[in-house]
Amino acid sequence: MNEGWLPRLRGIVTVRLRGGAQEELVNDCLKDGLALWSIRRTSPEEMEFAVQVPDFFRLKPYLKRTGCRIHVTRRRGLPFWLRKAAKRKFFAAGIVLFFATMFLLSSLVWTIEVRGTERIKQEDLLAAAKAEGVYPFQWSWKLPEPSLLAAKLSARLPDAAWIGVEKKGTRIIFQVVESKRPDAAKLNSPRHIIASSDAVVTRIIADKGRPVVRVNTKVKKGQTLISGTIGEPPNTATVVADGEVRGLVWHEYAIVSPLSIQTHVYTGESKTKWSVVLFGRALQVSGFGANPFAQSQTQEKQENLGWRGLRLPAGRLKETVMETRVEEKTLTREEAVQAGIERAKADLMSKAGADAVVKEQKILHEKTDNGKVYMKVLLEVDQSIVKEMPLVQMQGE
Repeated sequence: MNEGWLPRLRGIVTVRLRGGAQEELVNDCLKDGLALWSIRRTSPEEMEFAVQVPDFFRLKPYLKRTGCRIHVTRRRGLPFWLRKAAKRKFFAAGIVLFFATMFLLSSLVWTIEVRGTERIKQEDLLAAAKAEGVYPFQWSWKLPEPSLLAAKLSARLPDAAWIGVEKKGTRIIFQVVESKRPDAAKLNSPRHIIASSDAVVTRIIADKGRPVVRVNTKVKKGQTLISGTIGEPPNTATVVADGEVRGLVWHEYAIVSPLSIQTHVYTGESKTKWSVVLFGRALQVSGFGANPFAQSQTQEKQENLGWRGLRLPAGRLKETVMETRVEEKTLTREEAVQAGIERAKADLMSKAGADAVVKEQKILHEKTDNGKVYMKVLLEVDQSIVKEMPLVQMQGE
């Protein structure tokens, strides 16, 4: 028989029969409608079966008629659980209090997330939501309907074209679509475009203004590339010069590259610490003691409890402390040279811009001394050489 919720609600006992006509007792009970199951003979003199508590108290006349004796070996179900709980009142009260607390905590709004905002400040949206009764630690049943709340928030925030409201467990998520507005035109004063460094011009496109140099022309730093003055005297006008000018620029780097480098590797040894997290605070429960490793790295992984889509403010934190050691790797001279040049290129790209292209590299000088490679490298780079100069600085000319 399948022990479903109803038998467990009534209570189940497992009994052992001794002596008498045991088969006769079982057959008479089944014939009269008593629910017996898991019937088995444990020895030639004993038999065992399970029976519900109400039917257990009906066994007395059958025992008297067949001469059998009975012994209860196991009790389970709600009546016996309640009996134990009555003896442990504080434990039972704690269980009830725990589930009541979990229910109340899951009925609160713990976090509010705002997504999709750029121009609209999150503080403004949260302030508008608070004015409508949505804020952390508010009861979920007091929240307005999502569609009504979205309409009220849209009315309070004119820069929002649409606001979606979604409730996920203890979180409220606001998804915002901002209204599109044309970017305000940037007001610039009349200016020249000048060279930011010495270079050979490889490309020049004047969107506004008058180009005064050509491709393959060598220019000096500060020389005018695109003039903001157009027309011939006396019919001249000033404009905001704009355009693209690229040129070949030479950069010299003094590089020191070691012939050996140190790297950190994992040894495979680790120590795990577990903590209970409640309301953002962690209480360590295992893995006590000092860090046993001279060198180590720690990885953290936090898991929050959830129930039917609700994210509860409780969980566990796993900290894995992994031992590391330092290994020294020896490089060849060619590897050290290449590593130094790559570092120089990375530094150059951060200064010249992501669109810069290294056309050529030349080692001017190189020597190896005291475990390091010393060298001077010349890098030829095709990059933007545009720099702005207001025309007001040219009035004295």
